[in-house]
Amino acid sequence: MRADRLLSIILLLQTRGKMTSKVLAEELEVSRRTILRDIDVLSFSGVPVYSEGGHGGGISLAEAYRTTLTGLNTLEVQSLFVANNNEALRDVGLGDAGERLFLKLLAALPSTHLSTADHIRQRLMIDPTWWWHEDSISPFWEEIQQAVYEDRMIKAQYENSDGKITERTLAPYSLICKSSVWYLLAERDGELRTYRVNRFHSMQLLDGSFTRRPDFDLPTYWRAHTQNLENFSSGYHCTLRVHPDRISFIKTLMPGRWEMQTDAEDRGWKTIALSMDSDVQAKMLVFGLSGLVEIVAPGELKEAVAAQAREILKQFDL
Repeated sequence: MRADRLLSIILLLQTRGKMTSKVLAEELEVSRRTILRDIDVLSFSGVPVYSEGGHGGGISLAEAYRTTLTGLNTLEVQSLFVANNNEALRDVGLGDAGERLFLKLLAALPSTHLSTADHIRQRLMIDPTWWWHEDSISPFWEEIQQAVYEDRMIKAQYENSDGKITERTLAPYSLICKSSVWYLLAERDGELRTYRVNRFHSMQLLDGSFTRRPDFDLPTYWRAHTQNLENFSSGYHCTLRVHPDRISFIKTLMPGRWEMQTDAEDRGWKTIALSMDSDVQAKMLVFGLSGLVEIVAPGELKEAVAAQAREILKQFDL
């Protein structure tokens, strides 16, 4: 819609400063002629927009001009002011800046939207922090951030999931906070890999810098990476018959990784199919639900649980 495009022009000029009609046209996916007509409309409406020709020229707003956020609709205002407890911003030193930004946005809202902002803040909160979480900040946190921001190579000692510590030279691309745990995305031997920052045992900033891949986009990469990880992590499947009192527990423990089966109930028990990381996780669940679970498939899981049970009995001389 034209009204949306006019507001977009104002906001682009307000945030980026002087822009040529060609750049504005590309940004808004319209012709230069359309942009020039829109500039005339804005000027006629009293918006102090100016056009300068020649080398170094372009379209700009008067320096003192600032538009209020009158172009926001109700849903947009609600999305801006959803209350959150984002500790991740504090981890990277942006907590106070986030609070100031919130106050500035609130002050810029027209009075008609103030009640909407307060209404949504008192009714919806998004807290990304898990109930019980370990401290995910590394003692080398400042060095890691500096390396990421300045595209500096690093030499580090890193502890693998099996406890082995190895030395690596990395090109640190990005910092990612997933469920209150920080990860470093870095390139090693031509491949992008993910490292938990609290597993670094040493960190050395190197003098050399690196060049990022020209086609790299962090949100796009992370969406693909997490999808692949979810597919890989759900490589083990089993089917269990479970006492009805424990069905809700399994659903809570493994959200999105269960499917109820439609079969004849026996003693009120229900059949549920599960996708898990490994047979080890499946055995832990079966032992934890001992007496309230039966293994339907695979047969190998039955044999593994029986063998483990015999080992436990032998260990305690029973």
